[in-house]
Amino acid sequence: MISYRGVGVAFALSGLAGLGLAVVYILGGQPQWEGALLMVALGGIGVGLIGWAKQLYGDSEETDQRPVLPSAVEPRVAFATSLERSEEFSRRRGLTGLLAFAAGSLAVAALFPLRSLGPTPGGTLRRTSWRRGSRLVTEGGGEPLRPDSLGRGGIVTVFPEGVEADEDAATVVINVDPAQLGEGTNAEWVIDGNIAYSKICTHVGCPVGLYREPEHSLLCPCHQSTFDVLDGARVVFGPAPRPLPQLPLGVDDEGFLIALGDYPQPVGPSFWNRGR
Repeated sequence: MISYRGVGVAFALSGLAGLGLAVVYILGGQPQWEGALLMVALGGIGVGLIGWAKQLYGDSEETDQRPVLPSAVEPRVAFATSLERSEEFSRRRGLTGLLAFAAGSLAVAALFPLRSLGPTPGGTLRRTSWRRGSRLVTEGGGEPLRPDSLGRGGIVTVFPEGVEADEDAATVVINVDPAQLGEGTNAEWVIDGNIAYSKICTHVGCPVGLYREPEHSLLCPCHQSTFDVLDGARVVFGPAPRPLPQLPLGVDDEGFLIALGDYPQPVGPSFWNRGR
């Protein structure tokens, strides 16, 4: 049977191991040391609790029938007073303190891995690099686009001028017949048949770049989500939960296509605090 001294040692070792675990993590982490210290921290608490329980209740069970023997108030008060002054009570207070130290140090060590989650995204998931007045430039070459740059049925991938590396801002511009546009499309954002949608699929974020001109549909090659270009990129097939956001287009004083602002909805897949 583990003595009270052994129980205290187990709790103390557990507390020191918890503090050591926090220090190792702060210094950059080392998997072997972290595993060993975590084992000692948890094992010390377990061994201490078991040993303490053995000391309190013993190793054997003894049962016997006896009549109810109520005691008077005075003897109960005297017993409680003597218990508070006894060595057993002091020992229990000491072991309780060591147990709190062990559990507290382990809880502190458990807080440090939270920083591995990184900074919160804030509002970055709800906006892209498109701003009012941003010119539409082609992928790779960075050539600005004019309303007559595409022929009917033409398609091109564009980015905001100056931030061509922002993948979240990837946009497809398609030239369609304005007379065929459906109610789901904002016709005021279409310039001479040029309509722009986010290139990021709203399912899992694959690039949507396959255009079927006869059906006027954009196809995601990953899971075959299909979007109706003429009707606000409405989902007509596949697992995508919502349409592709439409980019508002305009023309600047030099005759180049520009964005009138950012997308009105977040691009790409839905995230944890956004519904379908």
